[in-house]
Amino acid sequence: MHHDRALTEARLQRVLDERVRPAVHPVSVPLDVSVWHAPGEPMPVAEGLAAPRTPVAVGDAWGPAWGTSWFTVSGTVPAGWAGRTVEALLDLGFDENMTGFQCEGLVYRPDGSPVKGLNPRTHWVRIADRAEGGEQVLLHVEAAANPVIMDYRPFVPTELGDRETADAAPRYRLARMDLAVLDRTVWELVQDLEVLGGLMAGLPEDAPRRWEVLRAVERALDALDLQDVGGTAARARECLAGVFAAPAHASAHRVSAVGHAHIDSAWLWPLRETVRKVARTTANMTALLEEEPDFVYAMSQAQQFAWVKEHRPEVYARVKKAVAEGRFVPVGGMWVESDTNMPGSEALARQFVHGKRFFLEEFGVETEEVWLPDTFGYSAALPQLVRLAGAKWFLTQKISWSRTNAFPHHTFWWEGLDGTRVFTHFPPIDTYNAQLSGQELAHAVRNFRDKGVATRSLAPTGWGDGGGGTTREMVARAKRLADLEGSARVVFEKPSAFFEKAHAEYGAEAPVWTGELYLELHRATLTSQARTKQGNRRSEHLLHEAELWAATAAVRAGFPYPYERLDRLWKTVLLHQFHDILPGTSIAWVHREAARTYAEVAAELEEVVGAAQAALAGAAADGTGVLVFNAAPHARGGVPAFGAARAADTAAGVAPEVSVTGREGGGFVLDNGLLRVQVDGRGLVVSVRHLGTGRETLAPGGAANLLQLHQDFPVMWDAWDVDRFYRNTVTDLTGAVELERVGPDSLRVVRSFGASRVEQTVTLPAGAGRVEFTTEVDWHETEKFLKVAFPLDVHTDRIAAETQFGHLHRPTHTNTSWDAAKFEACAHRFVRVEEPGWGVALVNDATYGYDVTRTPRAEGTAATTGTTVRLSLLRAPRFPDPRTDQGVHRFRYALVPGASMADAVREGHRINLPERRVPGGGAVEPLVSVADEAVVVSAVKLADDGSGDVVVRLYEALGGRVRTALRAGFAVASASECDLLERPLRAAGLDGDAVPLSLTPFQIVTLRLVRA
Repeated sequence: MHHDRALTEARLQRVLDERVRPAVHPVSVPLDVSVWHAPGEPMPVAEGLAAPRTPVAVGDAWGPAWGTSWFTVSGTVPAGWAGRTVEALLDLGFDENMTGFQCEGLVYRPDGSPVKGLNPRTHWVRIADRAEGGEQVLLHVEAAANPVIMDYRPFVPTELGDRETADAAPRYRLARMDLAVLDRTVWELVQDLEVLGGLMAGLPEDAPRRWEVLRAVERALDALDLQDVGGTAARARECLAGVFAAPAHASAHRVSAVGHAHIDSAWLWPLRETVRKVARTTANMTALLEEEPDFVYAMSQAQQFAWVKEHRPEVYARVKKAVAEGRFVPVGGMWVESDTNMPGSEALARQFVHGKRFFLEEFGVETEEVWLPDTFGYSAALPQLVRLAGAKWFLTQKISWSRTNAFPHHTFWWEGLDGTRVFTHFPPIDTYNAQLSGQELAHAVRNFRDKGVATRSLAPTGWGDGGGGTTREMVARAKRLADLEGSARVVFEKPSAFFEKAHAEYGAEAPVWTGELYLELHRATLTSQARTKQGNRRSEHLLHEAELWAATAAVRAGFPYPYERLDRLWKTVLLHQFHDILPGTSIAWVHREAARTYAEVAAELEEVVGAAQAALAGAAADGTGVLVFNAAPHARGGVPAFGAARAADTAAGVAPEVSVTGREGGGFVLDNGLLRVQVDGRGLVVSVRHLGTGRETLAPGGAANLLQLHQDFPVMWDAWDVDRFYRNTVTDLTGAVELERVGPDSLRVVRSFGASRVEQTVTLPAGAGRVEFTTEVDWHETEKFLKVAFPLDVHTDRIAAETQFGHLHRPTHTNTSWDAAKFEACAHRFVRVEEPGWGVALVNDATYGYDVTRTPRAEGTAATTGTTVRLSLLRAPRFPDPRTDQGVHRFRYALVPGASMADAVREGHRINLPERRVPGGGAVEPLVSVADEAVVVSAVKLADDGSGDVVVRLYEALGGRVRTALRAGFAVASASECDLLERPLRAAGLDGDAVPLSLTPFQIVTLRLVRA
């Protein structure tokens, strides 16, 4: 037989595109259309419905960027359509390749109740299953003219990312506004042919099944009269019945399809638009659930449920009903799908607290799977937090984006920092927006790395990123692929059903991955949009202080604990940890609003802190007393951790003054008896000698606090990526415009470069074993990367970087491709390098990205290789925000020579939690205390249930085992160990008012103390 495969497949494509799909709606009549263009931001629904309309026609332009237009469509069902299925086809000017990324609409009935969303892949609205002739049609559409930010040529800088800079030109033209008959038989034929076409494309060319399907398709095309598709569609379908009847092989891979719409809570659209995106998508999905009894839909992010509840209660009622039926499944257990690299310890824990609590209170659902398909890497702290939150499964997809190394497993045990394991799945379909096409399913089968020991995988199915969700076409594909030879078996089911089966199949024998799930891509998200990151860091520490002092004041002075206020502020901060906000990858509008929000959060939290401390401080007898409050988990300067002492008492034993003298050859020498620091005439630190050991901290010939500027223009994903070649060129900023002594212990250095200016203060505090740096940058560069380097005379093959509830080690070498790929990584408050018996820490108050390299000594010196640590300060990508980070920024960091791990932890907290000085009298005893430096208390608060119980969260911070006790500064009636949601797990022992503790490395413990 002559091979005509390519000809038949091409024939199939053309017939589908030009004859069969157009025949799905064979007859139509135009609707009358009128419009009201809302001024400014979106209006309430009632105003949109009541506003006056102006007639418009198909082809008319509408929609300046970010504008809202209210369309009204009306018409009459022709008498000849009686008994037929009728739909309204409302095309706002869609590009089907831009689902979620362009204009969208929400359809309302005349009474204001939502019907469904409109997007490029679903712009039909069912009018009647069996129409009555003469039936009147009246619908309203709230249409959002969201501009396309990332077009066919992506990453082009645009001013459309903010309403304040976007132009007023219309972005769209109405394409179709019709009533039409739906020919169900033709629609079913389209699904048949699409599935078989996709199946063929996924099979090997020499597979007999491919040719069997090809011949059946050929017969169906022959049976189809192209001038009477509707009349011959049933005959064409009969020709395909045989190939659809052939069952899948017994060994066929099994795919659990889960309806889904990955909706970014902000990205190429502002938060307010996500509120509407979620309403459109949930309206569509609840409608699809009613139509398709086998369909199951999963939605993550409690924040998005809360938005629907607040803004579209009618849709929320449908959601609640579907959740109760077990078909609309809340997943994720987090407030948002947050970044997991940068949120602090408590913030990452609170993502689970607020997310899971919402699902429990609203639906009575205990979410067991953590659903994070699109986050840019996964912290090693997550497995323990997942289990402590009452969940047991984890799902991610993003690791498939890694550029260098293919992840070796798809189903595995993920072991975290402390040894906790969580059963994890990474879908081999390699997308969280699956359409269940033949090509996708064939890829999932080929790609699945656990063949032979496991047989199933999961496929999040539906249009996502900007929303849309699952379509009726996807459900139809699943039905046809449930048991079809040549294909994986597909069934819609809950994520929990998949995990239960996968766990039973694989169980304890699954492979183990230990440590973080590092994404070998999007590394620059640790630096982009510095203001957003600083706002997050500051908010986290203010929330810690507000809870601590409010709880202390509540117990000590009857202060009214601000439960509702703290709950609201936590949720605001958690929202802004979403994985396109905190990472700095959203449009300008999002980050402009974030800066304002963080300022408002800070102001509110300062009020709470101030009121609580005032309640605690009392009045000094002489009217001049000052109390020093210490919110850090370590004592300092005579003030206990979480307590306050009179300033006069803390002044005892102050170290001698710092000497600042001239340096031979230019510059200055600073000496405080612990460290001797040399700053040369360029304003660079060229020596930091630890006087107790006589050890030099810096590598020979090296200069520390060296600002370095790189060209930064990645291959793609501008705000997301920094590519390794950025290191090929570097400019050392060594020229000083000014160098002078300021104050008793500081130097001031001013530099200028390009269009920017930097002013630095180098300080050696009296009695401190650290050198402090304050760097203020007036930044006006573009496509540049600013780092600050510290070349250290420390030979080591690994560094320790703080992460949530502990630290993890990363290599300094590039022995393997896995090591080399980690050329930019995340650290929280410190990075520490160590030789046996000697360590150096670099602590910071605002940065997350860093890099580390091995630095060979100059020839003629000892062969020992040093270690250079660099903090990443600023970037200047132009997409999606063309003015990323322009303006003034302030960073604080400190070098701590001779630092143990405990020193690094303590100094990291010190720089982020400065002391507060408040007028007042007597000392404030800490509410709780722990004597062992290995144990860090991360939260002191009152229980969220309003009981007045004191909740304390603590962890082992040094990576060892410890036996100690938590001592309460109040009478304790009973104590229990709890999960993250403050639900008791087991009774805790009491020794008076102390709770004995026995902790394993990096173990997190939450204690609930009932006051006597």
